[in-house]
Amino acid sequence: MIRFDFTGRRVLVTGASSGIGRAIVEQLSAAGAEVYAAARRTETLTELAAQTGCTPCPMDVSDASSVARAFATLPPLDGVVNSAGITSLESTLNWQGESFDSVMATNARGAGLVVKHAAAAMIAAGRGGSIVNVSSQASLVGLADHLSYCASKGALDAMTRVWCVELGRHGIRVNAVNPTVTLTAMAEQAWSEPAKRDPVLAAIPLGRFAEPSEVAEPVLFLLSESAGMISGITLPIDGGYTSQ
Repeated sequence: MIRFDFTGRRVLVTGASSGIGRAIVEQLSAAGAEVYAAARRTETLTELAAQTGCTPCPMDVSDASSVARAFATLPPLDGVVNSAGITSLESTLNWQGESFDSVMATNARGAGLVVKHAAAAMIAAGRGGSIVNVSSQASLVGLADHLSYCASKGALDAMTRVWCVELGRHGIRVNAVNPTVTLTAMAEQAWSEPAKRDPVLAAIPLGRFAEPSEVAEPVLFLLSESAGMISGITLPIDGGYTSQ
């Protein structure tokens, strides 16, 4: 594991209750950060707080009032990680507008609400900051049955570039990471069938899926001062999948 020192830094992580978000909370806490872990599942946040020392921050990013209430309790932040996300797998012919609205509300609109509040507080505090959005390889290529998800992550990448332009003058850097299939507990089950798994693995030059820690570490790098001149990028963490 790469070692970072976030002592004295306050970082909000959404989607913190599981998967990539949880791995980011664990690594930030181990690096000395004061972590505010946001998610809808409060019981999971309580368990995570006991494990890592993070501060639970109940928040539903798809609900504007929930985001506003959560930020009313938060101190000025040095960093934000937008990791909250959902998906809906449907072919185009079976696609439902309601599914699109739901996925966009969390993956794109929710991230926008978080950045709106976080950036305003960073600017008011005059301390700059770093924001990292957890996007996906699905924003960079077309994936069958992922219309809503691909669209939402493509929107998130576009928003990342806009925020880079708008917030840079305030000393706020904004970047995104674009992971391939990442072996969270849910993904391990979802990709356990060889017929589904093997063709995707064959398209990854490194021949394997990512571990949550392999996504968390680049996120910590982008949050850190080591990335002080990096803003506006979308960084594939995909074993070479999108290079072909």
